[in-house]
Amino acid sequence: MLIQSVRFDGSPRLHAMMTDAPLPVGARAVVQGKRGPEVATVRTGPTPRSEDGRYGMILREATPEDLERWAELAREAEDLKWFLRARVRARGIAAKVVAVEFTLDGNLVTISYSAEERIELGSLIADVRGHTRAKVNFAAVGPREQAMMIGTLGACGRENCSSNHLQEFAPVSIRMARDQQLPLNPEKLSGPCGRLLCCLQYEHGQYQDLLKEIPRKNARVCHTESGACGKVTKLHPLTGSVDVYTDEGLLANVPASALTVLKGEANGGAGGGKAKERRERPERER
Repeated sequence: MLIQSVRFDGSPRLHAMMTDAPLPVGARAVVQGKRGPEVATVRTGPTPRSEDGRYGMILREATPEDLERWAELAREAEDLKWFLRARVRARGIAAKVVAVEFTLDGNLVTISYSAEERIELGSLIADVRGHTRAKVNFAAVGPREQAMMIGTLGACGRENCSSNHLQEFAPVSIRMARDQQLPLNPEKLSGPCGRLLCCLQYEHGQYQDLLKEIPRKNARVCHTESGACGKVTKLHPLTGSVDVYTDEGLLANVPASALTVLKGEANGGAGGGKAKERRERPERER
């Protein structure tokens, strides 16, 4: 038994499936997942099965009849989605119907919705049963999952990462923006989902390594050659330099390698470094 990964429509995530007869990459296949039979696209070649994995099953390559039925169900799901959105507005329910999906056999319809608070779904279930005999499953999704399903453009002008390639949503914190010296403007740091940009995590590790080599912000430093001292006001991790406001009232951009941190000034965190600690005060300040 071999393993191939497939991608379902409307999601970039790969799902490992067992198969007896490997299919070519890009082929449309009927697979047995958690919800039932669905159509998915094969995205990877066959690999040996791992004994500790939990897998679905590739049943067969999708036939023209399967694809026609899948397209018909997609149209039915789209009509049902807009009908439910209208019913939600008419009833004043504080929720948004994000997506509606049928299984290939038509026995299950999954309705994904987002809501800030717990809502009563009984009336919507009755509306769905007026349009289909399929079993109804409501699934609450968060803002990131919603952006993944709907698909939008990011600030970079490309398709947002969550609907393009992300396999999981890693935690993103405001500390990542601080470490990258970005302005703490919510409009600049938020993605289409209203949460912090997923891409803040991509280079965070590199910034953490760079920050170890420079003094932290507000640290007292002295130039190793001139002896001029001052306070660090801004960090430039990519160039390995900092802006220093000197005691003489001048602002200078200085390489971190040319500075020493005065004794008692800690490094680390958002701009801490390995800059050599000065063991004694310079002659001019004694």
